Amino acid sequence: MSFPLGATCLGKGRCHFLVWAPLAQKVEVHIVAPGSRTLEMQPQDGGYHQVLAEGVAPGTRYYYRLDAQIEKPDPASHFQPEGVNGPSEVAAATFPWEDASWSGVELSDYILYELHVGTFTKEGTFEAAIAYLDELKYLGVSALELMPVAQFPGARNWGYDGAFPFAVQNSYGGPAGLKALVNACHTRGLAVVLDVVYNHLGPEGNCLAFFGNYFTDRYRTPWGLAINFDGPGSDEVRRYFIENALYWIKEFHLDALRLDAIHAIVDPSARPFLEELGLAVHQEAEQLKHKVYVIAESDRNDSRIIRDHAQGGYALDAQWSDDFHHAVHALLTGERNGYYCDFGDVSHLAKAYREGLVYSGQFSAFRNRRHGNSSSGLPAERFVVFAQNHDQIGNRMMGERLSHLLSFEAQKLAAGLVLLSPFIPLLFMGEEYGEKAPFQYFISHSDPSLIKAVRRGRQEEFAAFKWLGKVPDPQSEGTFQKCQLNQELRHSGEHLVLYNFVRELIRLRKELPAFRSRNREELEAIACDSEKVLWIRRWRGSEQAVAVFNTSNAVASALPPFPAARLSKVLDSADQRWRGAGSSNPDTLGTEGSCSLSISASSFALYHTN
Repeated sequence: MSFPLGATCLGKGRCHFLVWAPLAQKVEVHIVAPGSRTLEMQPQDGGYHQVLAEGVAPGTRYYYRLDAQIEKPDPASHFQPEGVNGPSEVAAATFPWEDASWSGVELSDYILYELHVGTFTKEGTFEAAIAYLDELKYLGVSALELMPVAQFPGARNWGYDGAFPFAVQNSYGGPAGLKALVNACHTRGLAVVLDVVYNHLGPEGNCLAFFGNYFTDRYRTPWGLAINFDGPGSDEVRRYFIENALYWIKEFHLDALRLDAIHAIVDPSARPFLEELGLAVHQEAEQLKHKVYVIAESDRNDSRIIRDHAQGGYALDAQWSDDFHHAVHALLTGERNGYYCDFGDVSHLAKAYREGLVYSGQFSAFRNRRHGNSSSGLPAERFVVFAQNHDQIGNRMMGERLSHLLSFEAQKLAAGLVLLSPFIPLLFMGEEYGEKAPFQYFISHSDPSLIKAVRRGRQEEFAAFKWLGKVPDPQSEGTFQKCQLNQELRHSGEHLVLYNFVRELIRLRKELPAFRSRNREELEAIACDSEKVLWIRRWRGSEQAVAVFNTSNAVASALPPFPAARLSKVLDSADQRWRGAGSSNPDTLGTEGSCSLSISASSFALYHTN
């Protein structure tokens, strides 16, 4: 019988321990509570060590002792109740799941809602988040996306400094809390996506290098040493991370994994780690009869990530499109610093609508080279699009949301551009009602030199954007507290109007046949740069829709560039119902040939077949 890495409870007080530690001649399990005793592990082929222990129940805390000299937590620890430097704890494998009939959500039906557990509620726990699931279901969300929950140092962190990929953050509620949240989502028909980090580990508490060749100095990432996916010992490193991915799916019933910054995974081998990972996840999904997806974040605009194996691709299911975000953001805010210098024309947004990417091999001024490759032939559900996410807000110096940068009208426009696209839309927590709290970068490290380095790094990171002001102190608890949502805002004023507006957009996306299509061949996007107007036509069978977006700060008059068709207005963001100034657009479009429209500043109108 083969066992997974870490501590596996077998019942009746029996527990199997398995660790990859080729750098140690002798490995022992030091049980520190309850009681204190040491169990010698037996060496196995490939640098593994194992032992079958008696009298070990869930809740038992332990370290691994290496060569009778140092003690470290389990690299595959399932729970670190005392933080990254404390002992590992044997976690219970049982949980009263209520999702036996759950099989997942089709990827094309995903409407993602990204949240950070620590700031989503005042309590900052999985349990507290459950109270808001009915609200999200009512909004129309179909999938919750959690920022990383792997154990990080302290209690305040974005999660990308995780040191134990298998351990669920203690301050969020540990493994039992995460299971309760997933179970609650599934009973409401919501899928759950988890952000996982396979390109680096956080510096504080990271003990993997004591056990084996997990890292390589042949490459470097923005966060330090790269993971060893292609050098000596890399087969076992790959096993570790692939087993981690399957652990989330099997043990926590997760529906998708979002792979953080895969452009920082360097692996020129003939069988890349990402391809192997995707294949393993899809095989596991088939066995479980459960729809499970792998979604990548990459800044390379490389469509091979999501192309099928037959096309020379890695066959991952989807990837984030930063280009779509940049095109929307540059148009609506007017910002041109940093990577926004490559965007700002309506034609960029039109191409994003048509192809999912803007840069598909053209010259990028920001990079001073050609960037990307073609995404032709790929269905729209292979791209995740957004006007806001944790990176694009949190990596601004002050962490401003669009609610700080845009007018109310422009916020509605941004929502329409995302939710009426053919791609998988993502909302960042609070976006649906115009949350005012910023989302800034925060940590709670204990190493003074590391804290100093993070502070310096944040300052240097913003140099390209030439933002003025003082960088918020990431170590300060006050920085973290400023980022906690005020969800009461959604119940009054413009916040309530925006919430209902977003809900209506999601309803139309789901119910209108032309907007249910994910076939990019059933979409036409035309830019009028002189007026800063974007025209979108979508169709499915005999049903069709036309949307006209005015991204300028002035009224725009324009003729539809599409063949005349009898269409009725179903939504106008300038209507007084949505706290607009009022619209003069006709209720019917194209009844007698061409019909001129007068689109209010920062607004859009949507027409659909009668």
